Order: sequence, then structure tokens, then C-alpha cells
Amino acid sequence: MKKPLLKTALILGFSLGLFNVAQAQTVTGAGASFPYPIYAKWASLYEKETGNRVNYQSIGSGGGQRQIIAKTIDFGASDDPMKASLLNEHQLLQFPAIIGGTVPVINIPDVSAGKLKLSGQVLADIFLGKIKKWNDPAIQTLNADLTLPAKDIIVIYRSDGSGTTFGWTNYLSKVSTEWKEKVGEGKSVKWPTGQGGKGNEGVAAYVGQIKYAISYVEYAYAKQNHLAWVSLQNKDGNFVQPSKESFTSAAANAKWNDVDGMGVVLTNESGENSWPVTAASFILLHKTADKPEATKGVLDFFDWAFQQGKQAASELDYVPLPDDVVKQIKAKWQSEIKDVNGKALR
Repeated sequence: MKKPLLKTALILGFSLGLFNVAQAQTVTGAGASFPYPIYAKWASLYEKETGNRVNYQSIGSGGGQRQIIAKTIDFGASDDPMKASLLNEHQLLQFPAIIGGTVPVINIPDVSAGKLKLSGQVLADIFLGKIKKWNDPAIQTLNADLTLPAKDIIVIYRSDGSGTTFGWTNYLSKVSTEWKEKVGEGKSVKWPTGQGGKGNEGVAAYVGQIKYAISYVEYAYAKQNHLAWVSLQNKDGNFVQPSKESFTSAAANAKWNDVDGMGVVLTNESGENSWPVTAASFILLHKTADKPEATKGVLDFFDWAFQQGKQAASELDYVPLPDDVVKQIKAKWQSEIKDVNGKALR
């Protein structure tokens, strides 16, 4: 009698295991490389806890916007917030998911992270191609304690449509009238000088390989790739280092609900300790869910991330959204995300 019972128990256990596997869900997202390190970490922790998977591809903000409009993914991600007209045209809901900072990174032998100081104006002149040597007087004056080499500056920029580029060029447009008039802002611009790399990943790799290079990446990429970042002069005139604290300072006065689509831009914010190139990264969802289970899976993931992912975000030097902003986002989920029959998914 015991053997048949044991066999039955094993079969039942195996069947339950198959049922649990069958119940596991995979949702797909794509877009900005800026938040990829934290989305990847969240996805790993979420799968361990729930069994559900989030497959996120770092393809750049432009790609994320295009793919969510085409409905080839369950959610898109962009650091360049979509304008209200486009959100309305494609019936998309946009909400912030995480806050971080973009940092200038350099490869100058014997100059370690945070040692080189630059102002916004000098940074713009470097990317305009006006300042060509590392020992240019404009740079040397800000760095009297450093002996800088008489080497050509090699500018590296993002070659793909990038929300990181939007934030970077938006900042340069705010600190340099010449940049604003000649180049402007956007996910892609006509760069006056330099060479391109794809994604935060590609740019970080280039800077690590090419001596005397300068570029811009999300802070987590700088740390993970052991790149030297620059100390930047902020709007209040102070030279600050990138950190969770300086990103938080820049985001402290953000009025999320005062901007269409919650698309707050956090560059060149006031504050004694504010980092000048702080940014939020945004999620895009269709308001009418053709695949309600997948859309609900996306909402479940970000609900979990907002509640359970704060420590992981802080460990990677991102800033979790304040609780009051999360409440605003959840209210929008409830009122605006529905299935094809008009039923709310949350």
C-alpha cells in the first residue's frame, strides 16, 4: 500500500510544480539604458520572490517609445518624457519610476574620480569643440591643484536616440546660450565634434578604452565601469559630487502633477547640494490594455518595485520615488488603465 501512495504523492507534487511553472508570467519592456541597472536588479529580485519574469531590453529611449507605440512590448521606458500631444495621440499613460543622475566621465591618466572640476559653460564649450586641449586655460583655471596634459580632448557622445542625451543637451542648453542656439536639445542632435557610442554601456566602454576621452553616462555605469567622473558646478555656484543625496536635492521641489504626463525635467535645479544633471526615468503604458493580464503584470511589478525595491535602488545610487508621488501614480493607474471593456485593472 505504501508504494502506490508514495507514487501518487510524487505525481501530485510534480503536477503542482508544473502548475506553478505554468502560472509564472513574463512581461516585456524596452527603452532607456539610463535605468537598466536598477530594472535588471529589480527583475532578478522580483523573479526570486514571485516567480514572474520581467524581460527588459536596453535599446535607448527612442526605441522604447517607438516599440510601445507599435505595441510590440508590454511597457516602454524613456528618460525623455513624452509631450502631452503625443501621449494623447497614442493614448499612453506616462509615470516616473526612478530618479538618477547623468555624470561627465573622463579618462585622464592620474586624475581620479571627482578630482577634475568643470563648470557648465566650460563643459558646453568642450562639447562644442571650442576647447580642444585638456590644459586649456579655461579648464586649468578651475583646477589649479592639477597638472593637466597638453592632449587633445576626445569627445564621445550617444549615437542612438537617447533620453540620457535629451537630459544632457537640455542641461547644456540651460547653461550655454551658444549651445542652445547652435545645437539645442533632443534624444538625437547634430554633434559639433566627437565620435559616437551606442547606449550607456557602449559609451562607458569607449571611455574606459580611450585615453583623454570625455563623455556622459548614468552614474551607475560610471561606478560599475570604474570610470572617473567630474565634479560639476551647480546653479548655486557650488562644485558638487554625484550621489544619492545630490540627486535627491535636485528632485526635492519637483511638482509632478503640475506637468502633463508627470514629465518633470530636473536639470540645473536650484539647491546648495543639487546635482546639475539629475533626471527621472519614465514608464509608458497603453491606457486601453489589449492584453490585460500582461498590463496587470507590469503594474504588479512596479507596485512591488516601489514598495520592495527601495534598498536595491539606493545601493545602485538611484533615488526611489517619494511615497506621495507613488500614491499619485497608483491613483492614475486606477483611473486611467482599463481593459477593452472599460474595466480598471487595479
